[in-house]
Amino acid sequence: MTTSLPGPGAARTAAEFVALLRAMKTRSGLSYRALERRARRAGDQLPTSTLSGALNRLSLPSEDVVAALVRACGGSPRTVREWVEARHALALREQSAPGTDPPVTNPSGTGTAADPPAPSPERADATGGDGHQDGEGPGARQPVPCLLPPDPPLFVGREAELAEARRLLGRERPGPATLLVTGPAGVGKTAFAVRAGHLLAPRFPDGQLYVDLRGFGEDPAEPFTVLGAFLRALGVRGGAVPAELTDRIHLYRTLTAPRQMLVVLDNAADALQVRDLLPSGPHCATVVTSRTTLADLGGRRLPLDVLDSATGLALLREMLGPDRTAADHDSARSIVETCEGLPLAVWVAGARLAARPHWPLARVARALADEQRKLDELAVGHIAVRASLELTYRGMTPATRHALRMLALLPGPDFAAWALAASLDTGLADAEAVLDDLIEVHVVEIASAGATGFRYRLHDLVRLLGRERAEREVPREDRAAALTRLVGASLHLADFAAETLSVDFLGISQTDLAVWRLSPTDADQVFADPLVWFNDERRFLIDVVDQALDGTDVAAAAGLATALTTLFQVGSHFDDWERLQGRALKAALRADDQRSATKLHRCLGELTTILDRYPEALEHFRQALLLAEGEGPAYRASATAGLAYVHRLLGQYDLAVRHFGQASELARSAGNVNCLVYATNGIGVIDLEQGRVEAAMARFTECLRVSREAGYRPGEAQALRCLGQSHRERGDYPAAAGCFRQAASISEDLGDRLGATHATCWLGDVLERQGEHAEGRRLLARSLWAYREFGNLWGEAATLYALAEAQLAAGRPDPARRRAEAAVGLWRRIGSRTWLAVGLDTLAQAHALAGDPDAAALARHEAAAARTPQDGTGR
Repeated sequence: MTTSLPGPGAARTAAEFVALLRAMKTRSGLSYRALERRARRAGDQLPTSTLSGALNRLSLPSEDVVAALVRACGGSPRTVREWVEARHALALREQSAPGTDPPVTNPSGTGTAADPPAPSPERADATGGDGHQDGEGPGARQPVPCLLPPDPPLFVGREAELAEARRLLGRERPGPATLLVTGPAGVGKTAFAVRAGHLLAPRFPDGQLYVDLRGFGEDPAEPFTVLGAFLRALGVRGGAVPAELTDRIHLYRTLTAPRQMLVVLDNAADALQVRDLLPSGPHCATVVTSRTTLADLGGRRLPLDVLDSATGLALLREMLGPDRTAADHDSARSIVETCEGLPLAVWVAGARLAARPHWPLARVARALADEQRKLDELAVGHIAVRASLELTYRGMTPATRHALRMLALLPGPDFAAWALAASLDTGLADAEAVLDDLIEVHVVEIASAGATGFRYRLHDLVRLLGRERAEREVPREDRAAALTRLVGASLHLADFAAETLSVDFLGISQTDLAVWRLSPTDADQVFADPLVWFNDERRFLIDVVDQALDGTDVAAAAGLATALTTLFQVGSHFDDWERLQGRALKAALRADDQRSATKLHRCLGELTTILDRYPEALEHFRQALLLAEGEGPAYRASATAGLAYVHRLLGQYDLAVRHFGQASELARSAGNVNCLVYATNGIGVIDLEQGRVEAAMARFTECLRVSREAGYRPGEAQALRCLGQSHRERGDYPAAAGCFRQAASISEDLGDRLGATHATCWLGDVLERQGEHAEGRRLLARSLWAYREFGNLWGEAATLYALAEAQLAAGRPDPARRRAEAAVGLWRRIGSRTWLAVGLDTLAQAHALAGDPDAAALARHEAAAARTPQDGTGR
């Protein structure tokens, strides 16, 4: 016989009310995700993270959450009204009760409060730079970087330590201040540092930087990578981030020196990992947390100890309610003492009891007492933490224990459900159901919820336990197979997304390297938006490649690195692109994997072309062709086209035309429409630059037609840009503006900011020529800012040239000369001879208008020399 549940009116406290809600959820047999879907169909919002948090706290949920949950569980309108009224009555009773609010607790057990999620170093992102004349700056103040994780909503104790931190860092002092927060694992250093950071934020109005250095993990953060993230947060973008460590250190210290900034360096292994990240500005401060004493690092020290009995009991009381702990005070005290006051251990015990309101406290007290032998025997490392986590681990089902072991093998700080599906060799729905179970016991947390679904996170210490168990309980071949499936799923999804976006012209699918794939239905569910998915998964996919390169399956790892080219190109993630594919290329060459090396050389040739490093680009393309000898046309087409493009940029037209022609034939043979369009467009640009405007327009029109028929939108945008240049050359500025606007719109839809900037720059130029000076100058200023942000020297030079032309038209020779000289300097630096000549022509006009005929003659002479054909060797 089924026993009916008591009604909501039976609850005398908030804890009892929440317990009845949990019981209703259990009785419904529905998972968190199923309840969220039901609520959405009823017109309610009931996110999984919100519901999980509401059912695992002792405070009253909001009326909206209560009503949505009861409706989702099948409650009638009358039942919903009863629950809402009961909740309202309890809230009034609590408000009128004497006393103060109880202290808040720690939901994760990792410290005195929930340790907040740590952002990956590579994920820091901001726009910025300096202001420029003629409105060339952004027109807006550089956003202040605020990288601190959210302030822990639940926090208990540490009042004295927080007061000390505010005393040490909260006032002006000569020279930078450093606070070293030290203590054992699980004592709450991260939570403390983040809480202190938020309290101190008003003292540092120029921003707060934060990074989890992962000092005690298997992949500690390198100062080089962290500095790259910090510099981007401070406004340095794309290729402008220095390539050498010393240069990054110098730029970081220069940018922080005049500012009032707080830097939080969390989870440091030693002083060596920290020193290069310390700001030197007199108004800056740094908080460093570590499990070691950092004896060789200077600064004020603030050690964190375990909780005293009173604070530990307050934590347990908040989790279970004052009535339940008071009913068995001795067992409650025993739990805190057996956990030795370590917040994580207290939380684990409290979480098990909170999820099982029918258990007596004595049951957990006895279980913890049995663990005392292990606590005593483990003399170093995560002593109490490991014991507490193992208590949670043993209470899990065999399926969830196995899932935890597999999750612990995943790279990176967070993951999506498809990654677990690959690791478990199961479908997406089954993986989501397992994750739901893990969320229920607080082993897995929801890191974020976005357009492509939830991302999940394992706490570092939970991950450590899972890896230890995996090494003990999962055969080596099974672990290797799981990681192979993960690489296969990553490669399949990344290649599918790249093909959908159709940005690159490589023309070689990586899918045949994928040994495991999601079902078509699951893949469709993952890809609500390929570009959003790419951006959400960027850090995880990079970590998968790095992990795979440490193994033996170089071909699949290199294939995944190649498939990520589209993401790197559209998002201008040039640092990631160069580091990852450079590492993959070295691994492929060591393994004598010529096919992988061919693809990677081609992709790196594309990158170095974008970054205006033409000699490197030529070498990459040549190596790709050398390694591709004997391969089919697919492996040679795009490398030949890339080689031709660089020769064109260098003004070596005979070589460029020959290679573009070869690339066209190879692309036709391989059926690579993208590459065919790219090569045909390249020949058209040469026609245009040599004055054959009508021939150029015929080629661009053909490229536009083929691109539209094939759905190759980047090719469509490129053809429109080139048609715009052709109309500009003929003096038909309205037609040119129309082409540039269409091209910019397509690139913006693709998320390709650099492509959009190319179109916007020339739109600004033709608007200036039409007399629309205000709008033209605004677009040129925005373009200049974007090019400098990306570190694109050719684009910066083109914008400066356009500004020089505008100044000439306005009869202002001096500013025209300055901008023309800057453009000439950049084109001379990158070796773009054709445009160097164009810039020198403008410079000569500026000198002549300023009354300096000798300088004008010299510029014209150099322009003529730049137009002299080259033989491809630089002579």
